[in-house]
Amino acid sequence: MNFPMKKSLLALSVSLTTLGSISASAADSFDLQALIAAAKQEAPLTVYDSTGKIVKQAESFSKKYGVQATGIKAKASQILEIVSREARAGNVKADVVILADAPAGMEQLLSKDYVSSWVPTDLAEYIPATYQSPLTVVLAPNIWAYNTGLYDTCPVTNIWQLTESKWRGKVAMQDPLGKPSYTDWFNQLATHHDKAMADAYQAEFGKPLKTSESSATAAFIKALAENHPLVTSSDTEAANAVGAPDVKDSFVGMVSAAKFRNNKNGMKLGLCADMVPFSGWSYPGLGFITTGSKSPNAAKLFIRYMMTAEGIAPQGADGKMSTNQTVKLPANEPAGIDKVRDQIMGYEASTAKSDWESRQDWQDLWSLSFKK
Repeated sequence: MNFPMKKSLLALSVSLTTLGSISASAADSFDLQALIAAAKQEAPLTVYDSTGKIVKQAESFSKKYGVQATGIKAKASQILEIVSREARAGNVKADVVILADAPAGMEQLLSKDYVSSWVPTDLAEYIPATYQSPLTVVLAPNIWAYNTGLYDTCPVTNIWQLTESKWRGKVAMQDPLGKPSYTDWFNQLATHHDKAMADAYQAEFGKPLKTSESSATAAFIKALAENHPLVTSSDTEAANAVGAPDVKDSFVGMVSAAKFRNNKNGMKLGLCADMVPFSGWSYPGLGFITTGSKSPNAAKLFIRYMMTAEGIAPQGADGKMSTNQTVKLPANEPAGIDKVRDQIMGYEASTAKSDWESRQDWQDLWSLSFKK
């Protein structure tokens, strides 16, 4: 199997064409009041996201600007189908989508011009370039976790420890065969951080990695699958295996930072800080405006709102990180993501095409190795 070892830039032209009557070529020419005025003249806005928080965010947006917006929760696969179907029918109802499946969004929507990406020019200087083409609104962390009722600190300090016999059957995570973001994680590791994976192996075992696999990441994925982790059908199940208060077995696991909110109800989830090479990884929520939207200015205003501290706040409570570097997570965010933000692997959309094309290869590697 051939997995990527070098960065390959996505050969995709991202259109940032002005949508509607308001345009801005630089921060100093951006006129927020003019955008608001134009948005108020347009039809009500429909926004899709995979989190239920979008309902509250749309309501808050409406109250703030006097521009009617309705937030609808839907799975990424459903959003892809809705936008594609409406575009093909020439009957566009959705206006803004925050899509948690970056490779599919770029291959199935953006490359077909069903959607466009727009970066608020007055905020662009605060958004790293890697998150602008297309615009990544938010990063949702998945982190290595342990049970604080069983351990004072995380019992795992290096990702390769999870491949050892001590942790056989004791690593909880969602099944990569049913969760494409996990294979995207594998591919992003191999594409952008394979040396870090090889260095982590040497740090743990005191010798260079020797493998017949095409990358250090592939060697790790194979070894992890062969160690028969507890694969679950949901993030909640993985979190329960690790952090349930009555758990007797010693599990560590990969869980969404959002699950840490259940600690207030008795869960015992703790974040594995300073894990080598990463304490976790994040998947992006891409912000798109549909081509043919009847409310292009309202759509741009909503995108900008989501890039502010006020707009993203409901998701920040779940540890989701704005790509606007001036926006911080709440001090009481339960997982403590802000303290390890630099230890969480980001997502580089420039190679999303590679993620998309290699999903089946990674699933095959996992499946064949898990059966051994």
